[in-house]
Amino acid sequence: MKKRKPMGILLVEDDDDHAEVVVRALSPKIQIRRVADGEEALDYVFHRGNYTDPAVNPEPGLILLDIRLPKMNGLDVLKTVKASAEARHIPCVIMTTSEAERDILSAYRYHANSYLVKPLDFIEFSGMMRALGEYWLEWNRKPDLKS
Repeated sequence: MKKRKPMGILLVEDDDDHAEVVVRALSPKIQIRRVADGEEALDYVFHRGNYTDPAVNPEPGLILLDIRLPKMNGLDVLKTVKASAEARHIPCVIMTTSEAERDILSAYRYHANSYLVKPLDFIEFSGMMRALGEYWLEWNRKPDLKS
């Protein structure tokens, strides 16, 4: 099997405890960049503000996106990313505590690639993150957009 270049993850999460679970479960395998609000997430994706250098702030191969965020909610971030020709190819996984049907429906209407509800149990949440990492980082294939 051909060796693939590792992709990075943009974690958009304002809860430090939740972010730590994600980083612990995934960071040995992948570089994770974390931002804590919706506006900062868009700055990162579109190389604005503190993130203008794509060599230092490379395009993420996956965005893990909470819904309830300061400054701009995750659904608005998702809608903006998926409306952009330059960024819509980046897979976006909603990862939230909300089980509200309206949030799930909105996420898929805005073209989320997946919707995950964070378990309250630490061990269950860690297991979910390991499974997510295995799928997106090992099994899933993305096109090479540079060819």
